[in-house]
Amino acid sequence: MLTKTDVVLFDFDGTLSAFDSNVEFAKYCMRRSIRPWLFLPLIGVCAICRKFNPGGIWWRENMRRFMTPKMVKKYSAGFIKQHKLNRFGWAKERVQSERDAGRRVLMISASPDYLLPALVRDMKFDAVFCSRMDKSRPWKYEFLCWGANKVRIMDEWAKENKIIPNVVRAYSDSAADMPMMEIAAEQVWIDAKTGLRKQA
Repeated sequence: MLTKTDVVLFDFDGTLSAFDSNVEFAKYCMRRSIRPWLFLPLIGVCAICRKFNPGGIWWRENMRRFMTPKMVKKYSAGFIKQHKLNRFGWAKERVQSERDAGRRVLMISASPDYLLPALVRDMKFDAVFCSRMDKSRPWKYEFLCWGANKVRIMDEWAKENKIIPNVVRAYSDSAADMPMMEIAAEQVWIDAKTGLRKQA
């Protein structure tokens, strides 16, 4: 039997933490390896494609084509430690307050699986969903957790847990999250630069 359950959804980049973790990891690698610089022409083409097709997969993958399993293994731990310092001060307390109120709290982010789980492990989410990357080609998506896919992954989780999610609140900084935000009774929009709630 399905149980109706109150759920709260959180985005990560620009919502609970300043700066985009995917972009910042690429910069982190560029400061430590010559390999990313060899891909600058391709990155430039991808940046142009992004303007015409913001939801595209091709440019997302090829913008990070320089990424290798060895690079991820070598640099991810140091980056995660550094990037945690970008978390907004209210974030952990807000997540805990939602849990204390008896709600299931989900993290749903486009950030890759080799970064996000470690970045939010201490925040004690009931479930963490992120983009799944090909282990042998970490620039390539197996599942892009973006846009409407954020709602799909939540629905799959709800089905597996035999619940009917009542999304009481959703937090985001980006219009790309409208599919997720529209199913919430309350939309909390965060200013990605300040970490403060935007005024309606």
